[in-house]
Amino acid sequence: QVQLVESGGGLVQAGGSLRLSCAASGSIFSINAMGWYRQAPGKQRELVAVVTSGGRLNYADSVKGRFTISRDNAKNTVSLQLNSLKLEDTAVYYCFADVTYYSGTYYFSNSWGQGTQVTVSS
Repeated sequence: QVQLVESGGGLVQAGGSLRLSCAASGSIFSINAMGWYRQAPGKQRELVAVVTSGGRLNYADSVKGRFTISRDNAKNTVSLQLNSLKLEDTAVYYCFADVTYYSGTYYFSNSWGQGTQVTVSS
């Protein structure tokens, strides 16, 4: 009922920048939190950044000062600007959204995108 589509991953040298974008679509009534997780090979998925509908932000300590999350509530999109990338930022980045949608009645869903690969090279 809700789809999240990500874009913007790729290969970049250490110190470089990338911008990830995610668009939510479907019978969306409202979205509370939106943000990004990442998962590196052999590691657990970890929260990178999240923004609530009210604009409250939270970042992982490892990305503070380098990554910036932004959101467009009217378009149901969330973006992540990745600056000063490090080798350890290499991971699959997943967009997520806590969505209330309508399908005969209202449902709540923790929705996820398919993931986009970010690879940082030396």
